[in-house]
Amino acid sequence: MKNLVWLYIALIAIILLFLLIIFSKLTILLNYFHHNDNDELKIEFRIWFGLIKYKMNIPLIKIDDDSPSIVVKGNSQMGDSHDNDSSMNVEQITKETIMTKLTNAKEILDHVLSMNVIVSKFLKRIVIKTFEWHSLVGAGDAAHTGLITGALWMIKGNVVGMLSNFFRLKEMPVLSVTPHFQLAVIQTRITCIFQFRIGHAILAGLKLIKFWKGGRPNFKVNTAYSKEKTKTV
Repeated sequence: MKNLVWLYIALIAIILLFLLIIFSKLTILLNYFHHNDNDELKIEFRIWFGLIKYKMNIPLIKIDDDSPSIVVKGNSQMGDSHDNDSSMNVEQITKETIMTKLTNAKEILDHVLSMNVIVSKFLKRIVIKTFEWHSLVGAGDAAHTGLITGALWMIKGNVVGMLSNFFRLKEMPVLSVTPHFQLAVIQTRITCIFQFRIGHAILAGLKLIKFWKGGRPNFKVNTAYSKEKTKTV
């Protein structure tokens, strides 16, 4: 009898934990900074008011000097610890790698029915709490700088229009473009905080599985991938 009581308690605890996870909100903080040839991308995932955190930092994105590829260096970290929970990895992205990923992505799209409707409904449940995009541009020439500034304002306006169509904006985006007429410089920072319920993501995933068609997708393997360790940057 006691074993049966404990079984019921365990079952109720599992159900409550499952419901807690479903109704919990996942907050994603994205911070991207670009200055001339330097790039830095930071992504942080939070649930339960920051009680559980997962951080990703990509401090290096550059063109490889010895081959037509992009070298990406980054690390990931669980929680706030800076010691044992952080892992560093270096990845070399070639033209073949990009083509392989695009081919596989198309293969997935071909296997899903009504994906556009499912994804659109899910995106509408994502709330963008903060979106800031600040840029400093200069071409060393006043006329060219003016043209670049106008084009950049147009690009930012189009991006904000797309965000308002696909997501729910909690606040108006904060945009700025500062021209520098004396120096050739490009500097931009994007800060974005968006949030959605984990249950909505699970529901969207289940719908995608339901409408999957055509059996297992035939994923392409990157034959140009080298088994040798990518060189240290």
